[in-house]
Amino acid sequence: MTSDSSWTHLDPDHNPAMVDISAKPVTVRTAVAGAELWLPPGVLAQLRDGDIRSPKGPVFQTAIIAGTMAAKQTSGLIPFCHPLPLDAVRITIQPPEGGILRIEAMVKTSHKTGVEMEALVAASVAALTVYDMCKAFSPAMEIRRVRLLNKCGGKSDYTADE
Repeated sequence: MTSDSSWTHLDPDHNPAMVDISAKPVTVRTAVAGAELWLPPGVLAQLRDGDIRSPKGPVFQTAIIAGTMAAKQTSGLIPFCHPLPLDAVRITIQPPEGGILRIEAMVKTSHKTGVEMEALVAASVAALTVYDMCKAFSPAMEIRRVRLLNKCGGKSDYTADE
């Protein structure tokens, strides 16, 4: 079992609490998260010129906007996330390869705490937006491997193993 000191979101009485970051220095912090979405043949057949057009509009472009908006709303979704001023949010969607659509969300801030959750929320919501916009073609899509790919600028850096 893990010691209580490793649970950062507990106060001394073991109640849930937001981490006190007041003594931490401001640094530039960046996080990149990824999500994969398996697209069945019925959805892949809709791909034209690097995007899918649905009755709701251009799918990948809409997903980029939705993911960006989600990153900015993370503290309203995850109870102990600090509201952060975001310096940059960049979402990329790579053309499907082997039926897998790869989404990456990079989020950057100059603040006292990291932006891992903002990047994870952005990648997740972008994937969910693709699903929402393409479910009429096939509801068999699968969102897979939502994960932190790397982070830097805090007390420790991280890069995921492939």
